[in-house]
Amino acid sequence: MVKHIILWKLRSDLSEAQKKEAALAIKQGLEGLKGQVPGLVDIHVQATGQLASSNADIMLDSTLESEEALKGYAVHPAHVAVANGIVRPNTEVRTCLDYEL
Repeated sequence: MVKHIILWKLRSDLSEAQKKEAALAIKQGLEGLKGQVPGLVDIHVQATGQLASSNADIMLDSTLESEEALKGYAVHPAHVAVANGIVRPNTEVRTCLDYEL
């Protein structure tokens, strides 16, 4: 099993209302991948409730069956559509941590 954790900072030029809308769209888009991408065991997006001590706006916490499944996830058309259509246009900083369980 492999964990795939991403932290994003939303674009600083977005208004607070736009940030809330973007965060919800990112959450819905990414969590909607469950059942579509082979090897994707679990996926959760934390997009609300951040404490003032946070320096990221959104967290993706996903579990995949293997490193090969993670590589397949990265290029899967449904994931690419969400990444290119929703995530990348609304974020400006991305940090990733992938590790084996």
